Amino acid sequence: MRTVYSCLLVLLIGITLACGYGSKNYNTAPATGAIPAISELSPDNTDAGGASFTMTVNGSNFVSNANVNWNGVGQKTTFVTSNQLMITIPASMISSPATVQITVTNPASTGGGPYGMGGVLAQTSKSVNFTIN
Repeated sequence: MRTVYSCLLVLLIGITLACGYGSKNYNTAPATGAIPAISELSPDNTDAGGASFTMTVNGSNFVSNANVNWNGVGQKTTFVTSNQLMITIPASMISSPATVQITVTNPASTGGGPYGMGGVLAQTSKSVNFTIN
């Protein structure tokens, strides 16, 4: 009977360790991702009622799936380099005078470790004003 209990105890310990119970990293929070920064918008203004155009966003720390936000709303973004992104602004978005807040967001990602460990949090740049005259 002792042999059966010993085998069950060894089996239970083996299952516990295999499930990661003894791991010290099971509560690791996602790391902070690279914070994007905008240095220039080109153009940085336009006239109300004008035609659609392409805006170039220059800066740093842009990841390949970064999004340019127009007043907080993500736009279809073309990644050029880690220092440059482009978006197309339709005429309907510049129909009347306004000041628009432009930001860039590097989205969150999950990690490949247990429970998604190793991921990064989303980071958004400080806003830069774009003026519609």
